[in-house]
Amino acid sequence: QWFSNNLSIFAPSPQLTKALSVSHTMSWKSSLSRHLSVLRFFGCTESPSSRGLMSWYKSNYYELKALNPTLPMMMRTGENSFPAVTTEIEFTTDDLLRYMLQTNRFRNSNGTVASDRVEAAKAYLQTDWETIRQERMSSPGFDPEKPFIDEEKPDWRDDPKIQSDLALFLELKDAADEQMKIVQSGPDKEYERAENALLMCQRVDLWCAGPAEVERAVQHLLMLGKRFNTIDPQYREYITEYIPGAGDMD
Repeated sequence: QWFSNNLSIFAPSPQLTKALSVSHTMSWKSSLSRHLSVLRFFGCTESPSSRGLMSWYKSNYYELKALNPTLPMMMRTGENSFPAVTTEIEFTTDDLLRYMLQTNRFRNSNGTVASDRVEAAKAYLQTDWETIRQERMSSPGFDPEKPFIDEEKPDWRDDPKIQSDLALFLELKDAADEQMKIVQSGPDKEYERAENALLMCQRVDLWCAGPAEVERAVQHLLMLGKRFNTIDPQYREYITEYIPGAGDMD
């Protein structure tokens, strides 16, 4: 009974709730440069459709730059420019194939599922790239991936020693190349159109969006960056600030 009557003492105070909210906001804003390489904003300074975007950018620019000094944040304006925010996501070939499989983009000209390209894509996703990297240098003094190797030594595949040394590499690499050739053989530029569609995930259109929607769009791009980007941290070459410790540590 006492617990039920005094449950309110366990509820967070308004000050604590506000502090936690500010901490959460600061945490995601300060992590932008760790997962995104750039943020580009587009809008029209005279159009009401860009008012929310312009307002959010002006209100948050200095804070974001203070928290992410190395992150380029650019606003590009133009007459009747469509409001949007974009970034750069490091999508790989595997990401593209998963996207095509999940959205059923492997289709024949008559609209039926292209089972040959579906199976080729699934097989490509199972490629053992680690083994390929290890076996690549199995022939001493020879690199089959060297640029212009086919021009310098056009008959290298007929060399018995190289063929023996790189047997596993050639088996896996040729299989992957054949699978990719099948994947890209779809009609109506199927592969290229899927690639462009995936790249459009780097952009969020913000027509008539308010500041809250703009912030959610930036958070969405941040989540994509956490999932797909691998950005090396940029450490300072030398100490630029010195903060002394407590007096009793002297």
